[in-house]
Amino acid sequence: MSQIYVTRRYRFCAAHRLHTDLLSPEENWAAFGKCNNANGHGHNYVVLVTIRAGATENSNHLSSLDQLVTDTIIERFDHQDLNSDPAFSALTTTGENLVKVIWDILKPLLPAESLHKVGVIETRDNYFEYTGAI
Repeated sequence: MSQIYVTRRYRFCAAHRLHTDLLSPEENWAAFGKCNNANGHGHNYVVLVTIRAGATENSNHLSSLDQLVTDTIIERFDHQDLNSDPAFSALTTTGENLVKVIWDILKPLLPAESLHKVGVIETRDNYFEYTGAI
């Protein structure tokens, strides 16, 4: 049986510093380079949320999704320092971790099996995608 998916695009701006206390200052610099700058740096993130079309019977499911993402993702992260967010207390603020954090926030708030994929565009060259645990 074929399946149709719908992807919505959202944006937020946030700062972060790639750093882990598990590494020495030299090891952090070797691992993260200029992204380990003590003053941090920022990105204009693009978040792509893909849901299965028809996964909900609500004809307003896209506006409901927009409101959910705005309330739980955009308002939480926009113009914030990601390193200060509790979700990253034990995680480095990499794109890989950010895309999984966003998935983990949205998954329990959406109807069962409706969330298909979350993508995060961090830079022109960096895109991260998560489809859930296998």
